[in-house]
Amino acid sequence: MGLKLFRSTGYSSILMPGEVRLALHPAWIVFGVSVWVGFVCNVAVWRGLRGSADLVHGLVVGVAVAAASALLLSTFGWRRTLKLATVTVLVLAALASSTIWSEALPVDGSLLERPASMLFVPPWASLLRWQVSATIAGLALVPATWVWLTPLRRLGGPQQLRVNVAGIAIGFAALMGAGWLLQHGF
Repeated sequence: MGLKLFRSTGYSSILMPGEVRLALHPAWIVFGVSVWVGFVCNVAVWRGLRGSADLVHGLVVGVAVAAASALLLSTFGWRRTLKLATVTVLVLAALASSTIWSEALPVDGSLLERPASMLFVPPWASLLRWQVSATIAGLALVPATWVWLTPLRRLGGPQQLRVNVAGIAIGFAALMGAGWLLQHGF
């Protein structure tokens, strides 16, 4: 008769006890990607840091973009859709920032008047330059790989709904505040 060190119940869990603590909470993915899109992919912030534009305006635009992306990602913040939504947001932000940078477009209300196809698709001639391709890869590929490979904590339905509603409320409030600041000259 062999020595049994562990009692087997025949029940095996999908998640091991330590795995819950190692996985990242979905709200942190939403927060991190929103900050990345709002400030790192924001041409107005980079122009402000370089001194060729107003930094305060760039930061307010960054808050507005981060809030809008947090609102969108919180809406799609469910287990099956969060990673796909974050990768989509990252790719669109990288394409838009490379288009704005390569065409030297102003970051103001005139961007909203442009068709989306002209904003999210850089000119083909600029895509052939290595700088634009490297910018798109750095702004989208690196964080998208991190998001895709990061294990997420599984939350129960009601808990995930509370997290998503809180993210939507915070994103909406920040977007309204930044919109008010932009309308009043910041």
